Amino acid sequence: MTELTDAPPLSPAASGSVDGERGLSPLQRSPLGRATLGDQLRRQARTLRGKAAVVAHHPDGTRVATSYAELDAWSNRFAHALLRLGVGRGDRIAVMARNRVETLVAYYGALKVGAAYSGISALFGPREVGQQLGNLEPAVVVVAAEHVGVVEEALADGSGVSRVVMGAEAPGWHSFDALCADAPDTEPDCEVDELDLAQVIYTSGTEAAPKGVMITHRNYLVSTTPAYTWGLRCLPDDVWLYVMPFHTIAGIGSATSLLTLGATLVLPASVEAGASLRLIRTEGISVIAQTPTFFIALANHPDFGPDTVGTMERCLTYGGQVSPHALDAWAAAAPAAVWGTYWGQSELTQLGCVGWFKRLEDIPDHDPTWIGKPVGHLEVRVVDPLGQDAESGELWCRTPSVMSGYFRDPERTAAVLADGWVHTGDIVRQDADGNLFFLDRSKDMIKSGGLNVSSQEVERALQAHPDVERAAVVGLPDDYWSEVVTAFVVLRAGASATGEELREHCRGEMASYKVPKAVHLLDALPTDPQGKLLKRELRREHGRGAQ
Repeated sequence: MTELTDAPPLSPAASGSVDGERGLSPLQRSPLGRATLGDQLRRQARTLRGKAAVVAHHPDGTRVATSYAELDAWSNRFAHALLRLGVGRGDRIAVMARNRVETLVAYYGALKVGAAYSGISALFGPREVGQQLGNLEPAVVVVAAEHVGVVEEALADGSGVSRVVMGAEAPGWHSFDALCADAPDTEPDCEVDELDLAQVIYTSGTEAAPKGVMITHRNYLVSTTPAYTWGLRCLPDDVWLYVMPFHTIAGIGSATSLLTLGATLVLPASVEAGASLRLIRTEGISVIAQTPTFFIALANHPDFGPDTVGTMERCLTYGGQVSPHALDAWAAAAPAAVWGTYWGQSELTQLGCVGWFKRLEDIPDHDPTWIGKPVGHLEVRVVDPLGQDAESGELWCRTPSVMSGYFRDPERTAAVLADGWVHTGDIVRQDADGNLFFLDRSKDMIKSGGLNVSSQEVERALQAHPDVERAAVVGLPDDYWSEVVTAFVVLRAGASATGEELREHCRGEMASYKVPKAVHLLDALPTDPQGKLLKRELRREHGRGAQ
């Protein structure tokens, strides 16, 4: 087992301090009164029993429902298997697979023995996998069969990590199914408490090198999960079409809160729009949370309409703006559904601000940059470059859900948690009523000819054009302007607008210095697995930009 040694000493979970130093009573450290995520799954299993926790649809057309009682028992078996592999409190496990119930089994199994979970993107290649595993140093890596080769190449240095494969056999690998089959389904007798690490979530946002965000059990139980009820209006009756990948904070984080609350997650075999629409109808889906890309794709599909999305109650979106054309289509097809816009960060254990609307006219100031108001457990400040309170500036936050730090990265931890606040790197405006409006990432603010241009503002102007499905705007290096405003646009099917026509449209919407110097028409924009725009890829691929 690998001890959690050189993580930054910002919290008991990070420093590995003993229970006496944590200030927890014997009652808080025992199953009688402790608060851990594994304990909560056990409680739900005893209460909800046969209710479906997860419904998984497979590529062969089969549908498998796993009840709360079954999920808990299966997680117990995997927990015992981990103990036999030598995994214990303070260790980490890494899981690489597309969304499947076994990932949740591995997650809760790790939590029940006091280990932390870290997901690896199913899109990663050997170099990226090796980078994450090299930093994390997991005791066990659990991998879907299709990723065995990638992980073996990443671990070619002969690392002694135990290897477990899901759904198949592989030489030198333990079988996930066999390990669970040979283990009891009783609750493991392990020392775990609320200050132990539950997750190490690797995130780069859309810009920097990956960093491991350390999150404890306490973060969910004291504030994040309660905020799902008062902020995101989540209840046990919710049925979620679950397309957020489990290696992200949106994926494993939302699953944690929803399973803690007793909701049902439906895992699709495919995120293709037609297949998703069929599942919404057949499973009675009531909630979807995804980036704008997904909602736009559904609205553009020929099967989209009241028959397929009529059960929808809440559409939650993050990481960008849904185009006005898509909002109109959803309003006609699912008139009872409300939209939730929300903002958060892994460093805050996901949830920060929430706002609700049905039409663009419902949004304060009719400003589509609105991200709602802070949820109840979040304090915010908006500060100027000198750290003084301002109407517009960088958003600073503090919350009981703050991360313990970046794993083995004390310098970046200290920089982000300076002055007693989380420095989010997001530029916002706050009005007199406490509403927050997202202006830009600080790294996406374009400095052209000595003037600041918000890339988001230009994107909104482009997306208001009837021919535009989605737009991304970046600043590209230029010898004269320092940076030039450059747009990348995906047109709606059958549309014929030219780049110059879109520039002319922008001239009617904003000051001349904000108008893109160039508009590139693309078939698709680069995105991460959740559909968030990867502006760094646009900067890398398109070089120097307009001259």
